[in-house]
Amino acid sequence: MFRGGLSMVALSGALACVFSAGCASTDDDKTAQWSPNKIYAEAKDELSSGSYDKAIPLFEKLEGRAAGTPLAQQAQLERAYAQWKSNDQAAALATLDRFMKLHPASPAYDYALYLKGVVNFNDNLGIFGFIARQDLSERDQMASKEAFESFKELVTRFPDSKYTPDARLRMTYIVNSLAAYEVHVARYYYARGAYVAAINRAQAALTDYREVPALEEALFIMMKSYDALGMTRLRDDTRRVMEQSYPKSDYLTKGVKSTQAPWWKFW
Repeated sequence: MFRGGLSMVALSGALACVFSAGCASTDDDKTAQWSPNKIYAEAKDELSSGSYDKAIPLFEKLEGRAAGTPLAQQAQLERAYAQWKSNDQAAALATLDRFMKLHPASPAYDYALYLKGVVNFNDNLGIFGFIARQDLSERDQMASKEAFESFKELVTRFPDSKYTPDARLRMTYIVNSLAAYEVHVARYYYARGAYVAAINRAQAALTDYREVPALEEALFIMMKSYDALGMTRLRDDTRRVMEQSYPKSDYLTKGVKSTQAPWWKFW
């Protein structure tokens, strides 16, 4: 009897704790009584201060609290930005894909495309903000191609968007980097005596790209590879093309490019 009484007391206490915990959990949600505008203001403050881990859940709450309104769409885009800035690229891309699927007619669709391109581009927002650091030809080329597709869609569908000028710059940069990557591989093969492979990669750059800096070296690698293989006619043909296309090329006189600045430097 006594033991049974203790069990009942313990059970009652346990239930009380459960209910108390539930109440405490509700009380812990400081946004419970906030208006959508207040949640947005708080989320923006956290975002501005760089507290992305705090901003993301606030934007998530706002999406639900303001569902069906432009504010909810804005929250989704802001969440994607915060996820990107917190180095969660996969989550940012998933959020943007969901936004574009749910809101194909949104007036912010151009920004969603732009941000998706920037996330794949994997660098900071802003005109020329990306140029002074790493050569994109050293990065993941698949991500570069996906970034290019997003920027291309933006430029095509929204030519007057305020994000289009920067997107065009990034597209040029990406094309240059992809061509440079092909030449980088061709150079690697040539240095190791794989001359046929070097010719193939240099030819791929010449076929797929137009008017990019890397093509000068692509022709030079082809010329040297043909020479190494004893294919004198093709060597001479390639040299003539190079002389016509790059009459002042340092490759023709010195075998190297005299400038030390990489192709992606604009000054």
